[in-house]
Amino acid sequence: METNLKIYLVSSTDSSEFTHLKWSFTRSTIIALDAEWKPQHSNTSSFPTVTLLQVACRLSHATDVSDVFLIDLSSIHLPSVWELLNDMFVSPDVLKLGFRFKQDLVYLSSTFTQHGCEGGFQEVKQYLDITSIYNYLQHKRFGRKAPKDIKSLAAICKEMLDISLSKELQCSDWSYRPLTEEQKLYAATDAHCLLQIFDVFEAHLVEGITVQDLRVINVGLQEILTESDYSSKIVTVKLCKATDVIRSMSENGQNIANGVVPRKTTLNTMPMDENLLKIVRKFGERILLKESDLLPKKLKKKTRRRVASSTMNTNKQLVCSADWQGPPPWDSSLGGDGCPKFLLDVMVEGLAKHLRCVGIDAAIPHSKKPDSRELLDQAFKENRVLLTRDTKLLRHQDLAKHQIYRVKSLLKNEQLLEVIETFQLKISGNQLMSRCTKCNGKFIQKPLSIEEAIEAAKGFQRIPNCLFNKNLEFWQCMNCHQLYWEVSHLPHLLPLCIIVLERVYLVSKNHLVHLC
Repeated sequence: METNLKIYLVSSTDSSEFTHLKWSFTRSTIIALDAEWKPQHSNTSSFPTVTLLQVACRLSHATDVSDVFLIDLSSIHLPSVWELLNDMFVSPDVLKLGFRFKQDLVYLSSTFTQHGCEGGFQEVKQYLDITSIYNYLQHKRFGRKAPKDIKSLAAICKEMLDISLSKELQCSDWSYRPLTEEQKLYAATDAHCLLQIFDVFEAHLVEGITVQDLRVINVGLQEILTESDYSSKIVTVKLCKATDVIRSMSENGQNIANGVVPRKTTLNTMPMDENLLKIVRKFGERILLKESDLLPKKLKKKTRRRVASSTMNTNKQLVCSADWQGPPPWDSSLGGDGCPKFLLDVMVEGLAKHLRCVGIDAAIPHSKKPDSRELLDQAFKENRVLLTRDTKLLRHQDLAKHQIYRVKSLLKNEQLLEVIETFQLKISGNQLMSRCTKCNGKFIQKPLSIEEAIEAAKGFQRIPNCLFNKNLEFWQCMNCHQLYWEVSHLPHLLPLCIIVLERVYLVSKNHLVHLC
């Protein structure tokens, strides 16, 4: 059990606690976040001022040690800690945990902006919400999705850790100083329990976990709170341990694809281990604040038109940032095989047939209605670039670098040429009509005679009688067994192929007709 929890009150940048906070940021790969402010009991045109930020750090070198820092925002010089906190928020090496933390971030951003930190905080990368963890485990455990209504942190903690958290101090005056010992313990517990819930989640996901391993998992929140003099006022502990919850769900473990997250931050942080990288790759999110998020409710109606305009500008910025940069995932410098491969979502699904006509590997999603995470996961596993016209997918670029491209053209022929030119694809004559336009499979290497084609088509596909007296060659897809024959079968593709070959300057029109 985790008996090494330490609580530090950080009220000055000159203190030893602040020095330890900076050191912990460089040695932690998981950080849980929470914030407290004085409740507002009347409708005002401003956000509440955050007076306390709780940061629970899970040190990477010792999983049985967690330090909780209570950053006193009413005492510390905010511009002196703004850069440190912002670097932590956007660091790709640190997984941030929170419970509906977007609202906290809005209030934090407003508080820091009021104290001279221009821009406040705009985003949190590599973020995982506790509600997402809970919904995932509920789905795996009971085979159904969790209800749409969001449970409170106390309810989730009760169900997953069997610990009852009293929320009596939630509405206390967090602006009054000094903080009471009860407030300190309450604030530290709120952040620390997020780490404990994540432990349950991680144990459920990591491959190869056994019942014996479960006995040594750190779920020691009970011991910490039981030993405290103030536990009777804040929590009620039952005997059931969180390991029982883990053990009951351990049968449903799943494999997760490996992931690599780029490192760009001023913090000299420790890299995540392989298991944590897998979790970030599959479940990580990004909190990105819009201008409308930073406006109190009373001002939103008055500035609706201006906000709508700024939202359009934000979307335009995303579109501009969608210009392709860097090598594609199939590039040999990244360990790829050099063969271009694409995944097309429903918005450009018609482009798939055109790409296949010129011999390009163009897949479509495995499921009929995939969500963004499923699309990115398939593209990553198969080393494909995801083609789309959905600007919302561009918000995941920090998790899927060099794997999303927004197609700008509207017409299919123009989309094909755009992809060829953007990725500098080399189309040779023997690539034309080398893939099945139906399923993306490859053709058999040796063409079939009319007799062989008739035999292969029995009970599957009808060959027109007018082809029997013609000396034609037939090709068959090795995947779906669809039969194809020469130009007369797909005459509508001739203009497309002519346009492609003329634009990329490969062969003449006469050679094209012979190939088709």
